Amino acid sequence: MEKNRSPLPSQIPSSVYLWVAVLIFAASNAVTRKVTQIGAQHLIDGRNPISLCNVLFVGNLCAFAVMLLIFGKQWNRRTLRQLNSGDWISLGAIAVLAGAVGPGLIFAALDNTSVTNVVLISRLEPPLTLVFSIIFLGARVNIWTAMGSMVSFAGVATAAVLANSGTTVPIMGGLFHVGRGELFAVIATFVLATATVTSKFRLQHVPIGIFNLVRVGLGAVIFFVLARSLYGPQHFVDIASPFLWKWMLLYGGVIVVGGQLFWLTGLRHATAAETSLASSFNPVAAIAMAYLILGEVPTMAQYTGGLIILVGIFLNLIGSWREIKSRQPLIRMTPDRQMEMVTGFKGV
Repeated sequence: MEKNRSPLPSQIPSSVYLWVAVLIFAASNAVTRKVTQIGAQHLIDGRNPISLCNVLFVGNLCAFAVMLLIFGKQWNRRTLRQLNSGDWISLGAIAVLAGAVGPGLIFAALDNTSVTNVVLISRLEPPLTLVFSIIFLGARVNIWTAMGSMVSFAGVATAAVLANSGTTVPIMGGLFHVGRGELFAVIATFVLATATVTSKFRLQHVPIGIFNLVRVGLGAVIFFVLARSLYGPQHFVDIASPFLWKWMLLYGGVIVVGGQLFWLTGLRHATAAETSLASSFNPVAAIAMAYLILGEVPTMAQYTGGLIILVGIFLNLIGSWREIKSRQPLIRMTPDRQMEMVTGFKGV
């Protein structure tokens, strides 16, 4: 298989690329909300041209175009012939889960609750991925990692149950009520965790470029078909708006492609400890971005859930560092971990 190369300079320390990527990813939810607010100020016949569905579909198309320029060389006959039918089926499943359904649910969550709530609840994805990996892949974890996942789960549950974002949905026979937006975010984490485990199990040998091109390109097509089926053929009536495309070229190029390009470049030479530290900082940076970009001030429920989640993240870091220390001091990222890092929600 052709190696995954990056067009970014290799002289810059890998940690710099990782932290820049973390800041870009952290801003993704807040930027999504911000561009829809900008669209609401420039209505077309009473419609918002930068609706969440338009953001997802056109943002995917723009990201696909930029990724094609970057990774297009990987899409050659020799490389494609090495992929079997099982690989293509798995890639199609990833496109449905991580390219269409998962992001669609995240966007639905953003439409019904605050960015901070979505960020906190999205922290459910790592514990779920861990549980799925144990069940389906036979993965082994140390006690610190297990404790960290349980504590993070408790923090997410606290944030979701205590949040009050408007319309609520009864669960467990009406014993608890969870906001609709929070429920969408929870379901999205299950979908994205499933995509992550699938990629680790089936697609470790697939070049990142082909993986991303299929996920984003096919995901856009699948989402378009699903949205038209659910909402009717007029749902994308403003899809050709120059105002929409102007913002989506910026959004897709910077948030989606730029973030993943920086992240993948950093992964090539970063140690597992550096990567764990950088990725663990993401929720803190995302909440800070929501405040800086949207002026969202965390509520008491979000502070409570967030503090519990931070404890879980700290325990996970201890577990990761102990595992790294037990192997070798400078263990590098393996292909399955690289694939895992690009399947979760990163703006599109």
